[in-house]
Amino acid sequence: MCRLMGYVAPADTTLLEIAGQGFTEFAGLSAKHGDGWGVSSVDVSGHSTLILEPSRAKESAKFAEVAGSHSADAAILHLRWATSGLSIKEGNTHPFVYDGISFMHNGGVLPPESLDPFIDTDLLANMRGETDSEKYFFLIITEMRKLGLTEGILSAVRIIREKLVYSSINAMILTATDFYVVCEHNNDRIPADEGKDYYELFYRKDAAGVLVASTGWDQSGWTNLPNHEMLTVSRSTLAISTTRI
Repeated sequence: MCRLMGYVAPADTTLLEIAGQGFTEFAGLSAKHGDGWGVSSVDVSGHSTLILEPSRAKESAKFAEVAGSHSADAAILHLRWATSGLSIKEGNTHPFVYDGISFMHNGGVLPPESLDPFIDTDLLANMRGETDSEKYFFLIITEMRKLGLTEGILSAVRIIREKLVYSSINAMILTATDFYVVCEHNNDRIPADEGKDYYELFYRKDAAGVLVASTGWDQSGWTNLPNHEMLTVSRSTLAISTTRI
């Protein structure tokens, strides 16, 4: 299980700047979600940047540097709490990047190999790790090849929801044109020591941009993204729309 944060802004900014004083509190969630961290951005030409480390974010000098200096008009940040049985290593650390698309996930699809029959074989051959999360991403790419990106995301989520066992398939997907946030989770599979809002996602829109994040820190005044919905943010206009999954 993991913590997610992503944003779209009208101009280049850093995670620290857009999240403000609360960013320290968010980074502190790595006390539990301490099995790796990663940041990815995608520019308007589709060039992606990926920075990650299989270590605890709040104890990492590199994380502090990236949070305060990596400037982009859109980026995603992942704090990993590894699913049982999956190793802590660079290959399993989110986000994952393919063909100008960045992806990260919170939750689990069990067992990970249950995803394999739905994924194009060339994608499975290109995996850099063995997580269910990377396979979920490649399921999206498989469906995108047939349906386009937006419908591909929705189709992938529906395949998992209807055919497989999962706790949460909350995800953030960043492309050159749009930022997608999937909110799809089973509240009866929340970790035993977490609150009932553990899988909830909230967003904030103001002059600084649109910021979306997992719970566990102060999100007073933010808007809840309901379960079974996908939020889409246009990078060119910052317009927000939601789609029922």
